[in-house]
Amino acid sequence: MNHPSELKYAATHEWVKIEGDLVVTGISDHAQDALGDLVYVEAPEVGQQLSAGAQSGVVESVKTASDIHAPVSGTVVEVNTALEDDPDFVNDEPYGKGWIYKIKPDNMADVEKLLSSEEYEAGL
Repeated sequence: MNHPSELKYAATHEWVKIEGDLVVTGISDHAQDALGDLVYVEAPEVGQQLSAGAQSGVVESVKTASDIHAPVSGTVVEVNTALEDDPDFVNDEPYGKGWIYKIKPDNMADVEKLLSSEEYEAGL
């Protein structure tokens, strides 16, 4: 599995990358591999306030559906609309074109409380 060390991870299999004052999030390579070929991604709405750990969306594959959880609390500022037509971006490039949404965290320090790639992999 590919879990870049520059990213942070939630135990619920989401990853985050800091971009300025925003956090980009998606599901990990491990999660997309376990789900199989994705057929649908439901992202939160722009402007939606999320609480860390709360359900923020759903990913559906040919074999199952799984909740996406907010890795940090904050406000959704952008969603990856390309996933509406091409949910397989999550399978092909989970850390690139497969990002799901961007959030403006209530407290950027909360990102540091997430897992490193080594801690995440140890929990798999």
